[in-house]
Amino acid sequence: MKKLLVVDDEIAIRNMFQETLRRAGYTVRVAESGEKALEILEKENIQVIFLDLKLPGMNGVDLCRRIRKDKPIAVLYAVTGYASLFDLAECREAGFDDYFIKPVDIEVISKAAQDAFEKLYRWKKG
Repeated sequence: MKKLLVVDDEIAIRNMFQETLRRAGYTVRVAESGEKALEILEKENIQVIFLDLKLPGMNGVDLCRRIRKDKPIAVLYAVTGYASLFDLAECREAGFDDYFIKPVDIEVISKAAQDAFEKLYRWKKG
């Protein structure tokens, strides 16, 4: 089962990601905060994660670092509407695999999810 997690504090963004990715055949979990995301990840094996950078409480960069410790081969995507606040180098250093600026085209999101699962498959097969 191809399961992924979307972490964003905006309900409209979560819903858009959830609907788009469900239609593409994925099981989608959503969280509105870093703390909630960590709760979900404790209970479920999810290796593809879209993270908003600007979250209440723990920000997306800190959350990425926490997830990366437990899931070294997970594919983590940064999503932000505030590109000037978080530079690409910081995202890369934190362990993100790629970076998307809102509003994100739904086709781009679907392709990113597909690429992530293909990458994980290659890692597991290798």
